[in-house]
Amino acid sequence: MTHEADDLRTALVHSLRGKGIIRTDRVAAAFAAVPRHLFTPDASLDDAYADAIVATKRDDDGVVISSVSAPNIIALMLEQAEIEPDMRVLEIGSGGYNASLISELVGPGGEVTTIDIDQDVVDRARDCLAAAGYTNVNVEQGDGEFGVARYAPYDRIIVTAGAWDIPPAWTEQLALGGRIIVPVRISGLTRSVVFERDGDRLVSRSVELCGFVRMQGASERKEDLVLLHGEDVGLRVDDKPFDRDALRAAMSEPPTTVWSGVTVGSQEPFDGLDLWLATALPGFCRLHVQRPAIEAKVVTPALPWGASAVFDGGSFAYLTLRPASEDDTFEFGAIGHGPDGEKLATQVAAQVCAWNSGYRYGSTPHISAYPVGTADEQLPDGLVVDKKHVRITVSWS
Repeated sequence: MTHEADDLRTALVHSLRGKGIIRTDRVAAAFAAVPRHLFTPDASLDDAYADAIVATKRDDDGVVISSVSAPNIIALMLEQAEIEPDMRVLEIGSGGYNASLISELVGPGGEVTTIDIDQDVVDRARDCLAAAGYTNVNVEQGDGEFGVARYAPYDRIIVTAGAWDIPPAWTEQLALGGRIIVPVRISGLTRSVVFERDGDRLVSRSVELCGFVRMQGASERKEDLVLLHGEDVGLRVDDKPFDRDALRAAMSEPPTTVWSGVTVGSQEPFDGLDLWLATALPGFCRLHVQRPAIEAKVVTPALPWGASAVFDGGSFAYLTLRPASEDDTFEFGAIGHGPDGEKLATQVAAQVCAWNSGYRYGSTPHISAYPVGTADEQLPDGLVVDKKHVRITVSWS
């Protein structure tokens, strides 16, 4: 088994390097050193070294609430973190595997602390770390919202669960010049953001697409799912009031489609467009779909699992695609439902054009977190999302 595991681990590292996800020798060496299969004992070797999550715990509805994250996401965040030898690092959301990678990066002169709210996860992490020979990791049980003050300050705080908010303990426990790397949820979109302190605010140094199970405990905040067509079509709404009955009624209205003239290649990512639409459209939300609804042509979203959308009162519109005249390209459009569906679809198409002409290439989103009492006039232009502890802003340059 050892020889087979070594070969699979080597292949995984080679694959992640080939895709440009692992960029540095130090992160590659950490991935090559840590036996991931010891942190996924219930999975086959092939599954342990696949570039996919390994679920380790589900809730009563079967939803994954704890997992060993996909290697590509772990590698992305570790590269963002730029961890150096002898650093002190806090990981919020434990499983053991990521803590062992961090341990490799900080070396014998550093210190790693990992915390999780779930005692089962903590016990499992301790067992797996011991089995893999990592005895220098502090494993704590508790609510990650409050960090772990007794080992602070930390040069890096890495959050490995989707965070709706940025609690004050994380900033308070951050060393001078330190970084918080957190998958923060903004209007339903999750981005891995590297924050550094700038006075009384946090400013982004890197923003990457990612996905994580949500945090539990005091920071937990669920999105609302407004079902529109059985359980196959719905709108995921985050931090906004809505009229459930009116939106359901809109679904029965004939759709109106507006095309933008903007095209995209079949293999070209457009997550920057999603964040732009969230910035530009006050009623931004996301269309959630199941395959039967697409096969029955109830909806035709831009992606098989859904699309960016916008709602207003009893109307909504969502992003769609159709084949363009050029081979292997598609045109963006928007499909609207409800009395103002065409108006909303026109707004979406217009913002696709605005993104294409001004922000598609060479533009960077800037995400900041200001203290919750910061006045509007002190915030930059762009999206403002009010959380419990901070005011998140998204602006573009």
